Order: sequence, then C-alpha cells, then structure tokens
Amino acid sequence: MQRTLRQQKILEIIASKEIDTQEELCEELNKVNFNVTQATISRDVKELKLYKVAGAKKKYKYASLDKYVDNVTDRMTSLFKSCVLSINSANNLIIVKTMRGNGATVGVFVDSLQINEIIGTVSGDDTLLIVVDTTEHTTKVIEILGEYLG
Repeated sequence: MQRTLRQQKILEIIASKEIDTQEELCEELNKVNFNVTQATISRDVKELKLYKVAGAKKKYKYASLDKYVDNVTDRMTSLFKSCVLSINSANNLIIVKTMRGNGATVGVFVDSLQINEIIGTVSGDDTLLIVVDTTEHTTKVIEILGEYLG
C-alpha cells in the first residue's frame, strides 16, 4: 500500500515540477512525509518506467507516458514523429538521430513497440542505437519505424 501511494505521489510531483535527479525526487517526497532513500526512488523510477526529456527550466526532467507505458498510443506516436530527424543503418545496427534531449523518449517508444527482431536499444541525448538480431531483419525494422513517421 505504501509503495502504491508513494508511486502515485511521484507521478503527481513530476507532473507539477521539473525534477531532474533521483536525489531531488527523494527530497520532494521527504517534504510530504514519505521517508525514502535514493535506492527506493531508483526502484520506483524503474517500476514506473519513467524517462527523461528536455526540460523548460532544467536541462532534463522526469516524465511518464501516463498509464499507457506498455502500449503504443497516439501521444507516443506524435512524440516519435516530432523527435526523429533521421534513421540510418549499418549491418544489424540502426541509428536514429533525434532532436537534442529526446534520445530516451524515442527509445521508450521503440521499446514499447516490442518488435521481436530488436534485441536491444541504447539511448543517448540525441541518438538511439537499435541492435537488430540479424542484418537481414534490419530493413524490416526500419520499415516498421518508418510507418510511425507517417
């Protein structure tokens, strides 16, 4: 019960404030009588599948795709379309260039697609690296991603 309440509070906090570190989130929770450690926050961030996006006041802030984290939504598709600058490949690797600060956002979207041929993704500030299981499947994955660019 405590975890559920704490995680609901985390979602409220990141919706109302720009929080860019786990330590800062920990401080905010402690202010409202949730006695937590950074390790607890780390687990919550993972369970809530929070990610970082570019902030207005701070360089980054935590964000959530609401309750639709595991499903592709119109909102996610719109974010993907607006963030992606280019998609290129070399063998079984796909490089997606994004607007600055949106590599993780695009990574969340690609991961949510649950494409069987993708064995992993690594996101940076403005780049997403997608590792495909075989070179032959690279084109298929690029075509699937292209469909979402519309």
